[in-house]
Amino acid sequence: QVRLVESGGGLVQPGGSLRLSCLVSGSMFSISGMGWFRQAPGKQRELVATITSLRDTNYADSVKGRFTISRDNAKNAVYLQMNNLKPEDTAVYYCNAYPSDFGSWGQGTQVTVSS
Repeated sequence: QVRLVESGGGLVQPGGSLRLSCLVSGSMFSISGMGWFRQAPGKQRELVATITSLRDTNYADSVKGRFTISRDNAKNAVYLQMNNLKPEDTAVYYCNAYPSDFGSWGQGTQVTVSS
């Protein structure tokens, strides 16, 4: 079973930055598209950014120009650089394969944007 471990969240002021990391166990990582998702309290989980095995990227309109997704296949890792954070970015952030997930989810990492 694939294991996903997200880290890097925290409390940051509006306009600040965070870099999230996700480590993925298993041999399928390098050929898998990956995505970052987030879930705010009382809301459904939403897709934030995706990266293909060829490193093509795509972003939700709400984060375009502020977030950057990247991957390191040698480390089985995917990252999300988040700049100019806004209070509406507050959520638990998760990574998973995209478009089809690995069948399980990690614990996520909490991002709170508040002054």
